Amino acid sequence: MTPAEQSQHALNLCQIAPVIPVLVINDIAQAVPLAQALVAGGLPVLEITLRTDCAIEAIRAMAEVDGAVVGAGTVLDGRQMEAAREAGARFAVSPGATPTILDAARLNNMPLLPGAQTCSEIMALLEQGYSVQKFFPAEAIGGAAALKSIAGPLPQVTFCPTGGITPERAPDYLSLPNVACVGGSWIAPKAALDAADWQAITELARDAASLPR
Repeated sequence: MTPAEQSQHALNLCQIAPVIPVLVINDIAQAVPLAQALVAGGLPVLEITLRTDCAIEAIRAMAEVDGAVVGAGTVLDGRQMEAAREAGARFAVSPGATPTILDAARLNNMPLLPGAQTCSEIMALLEQGYSVQKFFPAEAIGGAAALKSIAGPLPQVTFCPTGGITPERAPDYLSLPNVACVGGSWIAPKAALDAADWQAITELARDAASLPR
């Protein structure tokens, strides 16, 4: 899969819903009911961050949930990329972009959403064929105002901004022509996960799925 094909696949996923939940799973027992709650709320594309010991196992379990499109986030090297693919991940997300990560995506035939912050990083990825990128950490590096400015010289790049975005700030991003969707962790708050309050998560997902763009 070429970088251009990866970006097209990533764009297709980003266009399914306005928000991709960014999930940190510490208890494997939460994986399946969480995925079911999010899919029921209208957010089927799920990013499972590889920050916990059970993340790969969670990807494997959630990939079996009807309607879920599960990917791996915080992918930092080829070993993680391969493990995520073998577990059933259908896309990968990285906070940045290194030659190792880009090579691993090609070798594993894995659609990659590579991260970028600056115009130079964005242009370097664009030269390699990545026209769809992650803008991270969005709020810390200028937020929607920064992406609006970037759209001037680089209108051919589409972004999924992630990092510090709240339900209140999400519409500012989604109104931009160079934003396909946003990544957000607010949809699965720790308190709701700890309480196994899946209905509350479904309601949060439903609200997020209804955001205009």
